[in-house]
Amino acid sequence: QIIRIGWASLPVVGLTAFFTGGALALQIYSGGTRLNAESAVPSIVAIGFLRELGPVLCGLMVAGRVSAAIASELATMKVTEQIDALKTLAIDPIKFLVSPRIIVTIICLPVLTMIGNVIGIFGGYLVSIERLNFNSYLYIESSIKYIEYSDISSSLIKAATFGMIISTIGCYCGFKASKGAQGVGKATTDAVVYSSILILAFNYFLTELL
Repeated sequence: QIIRIGWASLPVVGLTAFFTGGALALQIYSGGTRLNAESAVPSIVAIGFLRELGPVLCGLMVAGRVSAAIASELATMKVTEQIDALKTLAIDPIKFLVSPRIIVTIICLPVLTMIGNVIGIFGGYLVSIERLNFNSYLYIESSIKYIEYSDISSSLIKAATFGMIISTIGCYCGFKASKGAQGVGKATTDAVVYSSILILAFNYFLTELL
């Protein structure tokens, strides 16, 4: 599960974070020039990615990939009566199928988010150096100077919460799937939709709380 949920999601998270970081740097620079605040680009990119974009982007990307996979896998197992077979063998499906996925997702999401944060900030750095003619040393110094411990802890707490949402919704939709191929498809779609909405909703409440 660690390889399937964590390692296999890394390319998607990394590419998304890199290009978003580059686009964010361009947009902030474009707005900053109107206010003569171009020097704020490094700090805003770093803080914005750590507190908001990193965990949300990572959560949404993993939700689209992992939540759908979990739901379709468990729904197929239900349709083909594999879950009933586990019960017949006195194996608890929750402990055997659900718990490992939830635990692994809660562990992997913060790790993926921190890697995504670094890649996203690096994407902003690369664009700023190559396209916007920022000084490399001053950019790095300005990025690090304004980062606080609360920014990092906020990112990790959000990521762990999103991980729990993704796996829980995926498992729930998989177990509640109706019979047939149509039921499997609906469970997969519902898992992505519900987990994405809940990630955005919980992101607001966690931002308010933290």
